[in-house]
Order: sequence, then structure tokens, then C-alpha cells
Amino acid sequence: TQPKERKKERHEAHKYCSRDRQEVTETKRHDKMPKYVLAEYVWIDAQCGLRSKTKVIHGKDSVKLDDLPDWNFDGSSTGQAGGNDSEVIMVPVALFHDPFRGGNHVLVLTDCYNPKGDVIPTNTRAPAKKVFDQKTEEEPWFGIEQEYTLFKDGVPLGWPTSSARSFGGPTTQMGFPGPQGPYYCSAGADVAFGRDIVEDHLIKCLDAGITVSGINAEVMPGQWEYQVGPCTGIDSGDHMWMSRYILNRVCEAHDVTVSLDPKPVPGDWNGAGCHTNFSTKSMREKDGAFESIIVPAVERLAKKHAEHIAVYGTGNEERLTGKHETASFEKFSYGVADRGASVRIPNQTKIDGKGYFEDRRPA
Repeated sequence: TQPKERKKERHEAHKYCSRDRQEVTETKRHDKMPKYVLAEYVWIDAQCGLRSKTKVIHGKDSVKLDDLPDWNFDGSSTGQAGGNDSEVIMVPVALFHDPFRGGNHVLVLTDCYNPKGDVIPTNTRAPAKKVFDQKTEEEPWFGIEQEYTLFKDGVPLGWPTSSARSFGGPTTQMGFPGPQGPYYCSAGADVAFGRDIVEDHLIKCLDAGITVSGINAEVMPGQWEYQVGPCTGIDSGDHMWMSRYILNRVCEAHDVTVSLDPKPVPGDWNGAGCHTNFSTKSMREKDGAFESIIVPAVERLAKKHAEHIAVYGTGNEERLTGKHETASFEKFSYGVADRGASVRIPNQTKIDGKGYFEDRRPA
């Protein structure tokens, strides 16, 4: 039996040695694994669309905003530079987790400059930040309600569709869904269209670190809304633009198109706005702010109504008709709890004597 025992001992020793060698090999292999972070640089193009491209950051397990270098893109292909001097410089300004790649990878919002360091016309963030930096003690809060419409095969989700036939027609959408009424905040396959996309977008925004506070189905079938905020100052715009980028990517994965058009379907259908809730620290905290601060601030908005409408969205006059929960773009108005006004002041703000107001004009 002795030879058998020695053979068993040698086998056990070989087994443990093999395991030790495997662990050492795996440790060495792990040490040799490449370190990198994928950084998706995102920017706003000449048509207010969103573009992006990927930069591989080698030798890093993670990155902070300060670790990210400036980069560039061909501005002649995005309407942001001429072909004879096409380089546009991207400067990282905000960092988010990448909810698509996961891990240590990031989404990077960037500002755009020409090679001389001048702000290019489509970079409206830079001048906005200068304004926000003037009164940081007021801690301006924004809560933005982004409405949007989901399209598939040229019509909103939930609308009747038709297919082209070789022997002719129909080649366009025929018919309409039932009238508005049952779709707002609805549940059910006959009234809520695209919820899987909406839920996917919500979770990815939260995973990215974006301050999203809610979602809901909107009045027109195929139309939805999500809310970003409250965010302070320039963070509001950063979070909103990155949430739009994520929405584009989610819809791309679902083979659906998203539209932010203020009036995506003509006729007796609600448009899609971007209602903006606003307050300063004094509006929120000072007793009597409703009469002494909020109402005077709203009345000052009236003096620049035409100037505001000019930058509140292309085609917005098609939405702001005085119908479908809007005020006419031609005249400024405000009221308490009035969703047919340019600016709505919530009931609770009047009751408490402080709070916020909602500008319902932007799209």
C-alpha cells in the first residue's frame, strides 16, 4: 500500500501546485489587463441637435472632469465651421456616468470654441454661465418639464398607420386615433404608447446621475413628459441637454424617432412644450415673497415678452395659440393656477406667500 499512498500524496501536491500556478498566472494576467475609460464627448450642433464621439482614455481606472483633455471635431460637417478652417474645439464642462456602457465609462458634455478660444455662435452655455455666476447667492432653481413625441414609420406611436403598395396607395398615414382625453397619465395598451421607451430613458438618466424627478404620459397619444430638476443655475441646462442625448440614444435602440417639435401634429391636438419652473432663494424663503418679489418679477417678464418668444423655440407660435392649455404668443398674461396663461403661479405659492412660478411659453 505504500506506493499507492505516495502516489496519492504526489497527486495531491501536484493538484495544489497547479492551483497555485493558476492563481499566480491569473493575477499576472489581471495586472496586465489594459486600463482605460471610454469618454463619450457630446456637443450641440448648429441645428440644436446632439452629436457625440468616443475618446479612449488609456491608463485610467476612472476619470474626473479635470482629467479630460480638450478635443476637436470637423465643424464643416455639423454646420459650425467652414471647410477652410473646420476645427471646432470641445472643452469638457460636465461629467456623467455612461448608462449604456456602464462600468467606469462616462458621458462628457462639452462647450464649443474656435481654435483661437472664441465662443462659437452655437455655444450659448458660455454666456449663460456668465449670467448665473453673477448672483450665486440667490441660488436660482429650475425645474424643467420636457414634453416630446415618439414617432414610428412617420406617425406618432398609437396612431393608425398604412403601408405603400406596389399597385399604388395608400402611402401616407390615414385616419386618427380617438380624441384627446383618455391618454394623459394613462395606463393600458389602448391608451399608453411607448412606455417601455419612457421607462428605459428614466432609468438610464438616473444611472447617469441626472436629476430627473418624474415622468408621465401626456395629452396627445404618443406624447410623454419627463421633469429635470430642481437644479441650480447652469446645472439645469447641463442635465437637460444630457437627458435629451440619452433620450435620442434610447429611441435609437428601440428603432423609434423622438421629436421635440412644438406642434408635431397640426389641428386639434396638444403641442409639446418645455415648461420651466423657476425660483430664487428669496422667492422660496422670504415671507411675503409672493407680493414683494414673485409678482413684480413676473410683471417684468411681460416687458420682454417678444424678446423671449423669439428664443423660446422655432415653430413655437404654432403651439402658443391660446388653445390646448396655452396662451397666445402675441400677448403676455399671468395668473394663479391658470394653465391658459403665459406664466402660471401655483395656488400653494399664493397660499404660502412664497415659492415659485412656471413659465409655460418655452418649447
